[in-house]
Amino acid sequence: MSASSLLRIGILISGAGSNMLSIAEAILEREIAAELALVATDKPECIGLMRAASLGIPTFVIPKAKVETRESYDARLRVTLESQSIELVVLAGYMRILSNAFVNAFSGRLINIHPSLLPNHKGLHTHRRVLAAGDTVHGASVHYVTPELDGGPVILQASFNVRTSDDEKSLATRTQIYEHKIYPKVVKWIASGRLKYIHKQAQLDGHILTQPIIEYFT
Repeated sequence: MSASSLLRIGILISGAGSNMLSIAEAILEREIAAELALVATDKPECIGLMRAASLGIPTFVIPKAKVETRESYDARLRVTLESQSIELVVLAGYMRILSNAFVNAFSGRLINIHPSLLPNHKGLHTHRRVLAAGDTVHGASVHYVTPELDGGPVILQASFNVRTSDDEKSLATRTQIYEHKIYPKVVKWIASGRLKYIHKQAQLDGHILTQPIIEYFT
């Protein structure tokens, strides 16, 4: 496969970028047949930006103006992505809620990872809420992004048992370990053409995923 035919991926981050690194490393090791064309952030000081630059990945900083609507910011972000011919947008710890216009512009080409077993615990503070609810299992979900917050079709989940000794920190640590396993896998499926978004549903190897695929960990 020639470089020009590789899927051009853009990753959006706001923090340390650990999921970005897991995907970048898989691409660099040729486990994923894709080109990581850019890493962009709304936070100029974020550690993930420096990590991406150290790997030779083009980086873009798009800070929010002091007075700016979400729609205006997302329009500027969209211009950056389209100027680099980005075909798949990967959210990796990107903490801004995207406007409907942006989501619709990249419909079927926009994925996210969320630290819970969706549809449970949408939104923030998932580990705290898992403990408060007394859940016995926890995990992470990779899903297509739609205008509904954390509501798009779920593709792949990592599931593990909650231990009696767990606290927020230990749950966050374990969840992140498993995120790094499942997120590159989904990107690989998309890059290879195995995973598609058809009629607002996820389709893997020609079969509609009526339920997410679940990988179980200890």
